[in-house]
Amino acid sequence: MTEIKKIVKDKYSAIANKSLLAEPTFGCCSNSCCGELEVSMIGDEYQNVKGYFSDADLGLGCGLPTEFAQIKEGDHVLDLGSGAGNDCFVARTQTGDSGRVTGLDFTEAMIQKAYENLKKTGFKNIEFVQGEIEEMPFPDSSFDVVISNCVLNLVPDKQKAFSEIFRVLKPFGHFSISDVVISGDLPEGLKKDAEMYAGCVSGAICKKEYISIVKRQGFSGITVQKEKEIVLSDEVLLNHISADELETFKQSASGIFSITLYAEK
Repeated sequence: MTEIKKIVKDKYSAIANKSLLAEPTFGCCSNSCCGELEVSMIGDEYQNVKGYFSDADLGLGCGLPTEFAQIKEGDHVLDLGSGAGNDCFVARTQTGDSGRVTGLDFTEAMIQKAYENLKKTGFKNIEFVQGEIEEMPFPDSSFDVVISNCVLNLVPDKQKAFSEIFRVLKPFGHFSISDVVISGDLPEGLKKDAEMYAGCVSGAICKKEYISIVKRQGFSGITVQKEKEIVLSDEVLLNHISADELETFKQSASGIFSITLYAEK
């Protein structure tokens, strides 16, 4: 787990520092995730969203959780894996001046970039905190709403992560999380490849297992708010698996999906 965390931290620090000029951006579920995706999961979806701030959009998401999160004016919202702050700024337009938004990210470079972007927005009721999702530096029952955009798949211990989400949510609070899951089995080459983990695919688990983990932490009202298939090109897949494995994978019922999941405490 320590090795995986280091890989992810190094990769996302490099993204934040814009130092991957000669490499593909292994951000989760942009059209450069794991090389080249045939489906862009973000882009135009954000263009007409109130609060969207292009400088904070690094193309690392796989959904639009703020669209489904039912954020109300005055809410205290927590964004897990807040990156450069994009979803925080969108959430802030929904909470208004009377609410608060907290972004949590374990990459120091991302926290710095988020604060640089915050200065440009003029918002006063947003903070960014460095820390890990599996051990959040927040008291119990701190937040009305938790959101996250293509980050939980990068967390090795998902059960502990959702246990922490349950802990920091207020009674009757809820989350809306966009993430990557799989249906069926991924080829071994994709499961084991560290770069694919940092790019989101290998870190994904079975959709049924994902929902089961959420249930076991005590959440109720679990609902898949949106689901969309992620299609990787043959060229990308052949960088990680053999031609025979590719053919078997394509003929199977297995697939990679972006889902937005809602649940209540």
